[in-house]
Amino acid sequence: MAEQKAKFDGLAENYDRYRPHYPQALFREIGHWLPEGRALSIVDIGAGTGIALEGLANLLGQQNRYTAIDISQDMIDIGKQKLPWVNWLHGSAEQHLSSVGQPDLVMAAQSFQWMERETVLHLVSHCLADNGIMAILQNNRDYRHSEFLHEYENLLEELSPNYNRHYRNFDYVRELNIAFSSINIHHIALNTRWNMHIPAEAFIGMSRSSTQAQRALAAHGELFIEKLKILVEKYQIEGKLDILYESQLIMVVKQYGAEEA
Repeated sequence: MAEQKAKFDGLAENYDRYRPHYPQALFREIGHWLPEGRALSIVDIGAGTGIALEGLANLLGQQNRYTAIDISQDMIDIGKQKLPWVNWLHGSAEQHLSSVGQPDLVMAAQSFQWMERETVLHLVSHCLADNGIMAILQNNRDYRHSEFLHEYENLLEELSPNYNRHYRNFDYVRELNIAFSSINIHHIALNTRWNMHIPAEAFIGMSRSSTQAQRALAAHGELFIEKLKILVEKYQIEGKLDILYESQLIMVVKQYGAEEA
């Protein structure tokens, strides 16, 4: 856990300022499957500064019971400033999932890739309420449809040790099937593509907030930023860049009365 914590400590301010939010279409799909007419228990694991939780709460309202879990106190400190009505827990999902009761929704966004996912999904499968949801959200740079992002991935692969643009190609559907194999579930998946038009300097700040860029900086110092600025200058138009994303929601609903083997 200490190694994972070190990936994010010191990055929280830039992370919250520059990281892209998630499309509301993903939250609307989650909301469609949630129970109506009562306050809900919602848990965000690996919540960071609450970027995903904020998007969900904008749709569902603050009257629900929100819990955010993260291993970085830096992230939590900023999250508390933004979302003081959320119950923030410091530590890993594995440490806290057994004490959150029976949530209606457990949500994991970008940080899910870093977790001990088999253990986490096992815990979620046991703690979810009937009709409860496990939802995984991702924002992925759409380098297949962007020359700029293709070259940015080339730069990371050149200078960030052991980086590969396919590093997040996990089969989350298979992992969910295994974890929930003894439970009657319903699968939902949603993909959407969108464009973020941002100042060139904001992209550089967003890059600095990533673990991949931090590894490049540790290995090569400001050479990485110098090459990134050259790349940004090549593609910016009037100081702005178009950043293409493909966002993904993968979720299962634990159906009412489901019996565990």
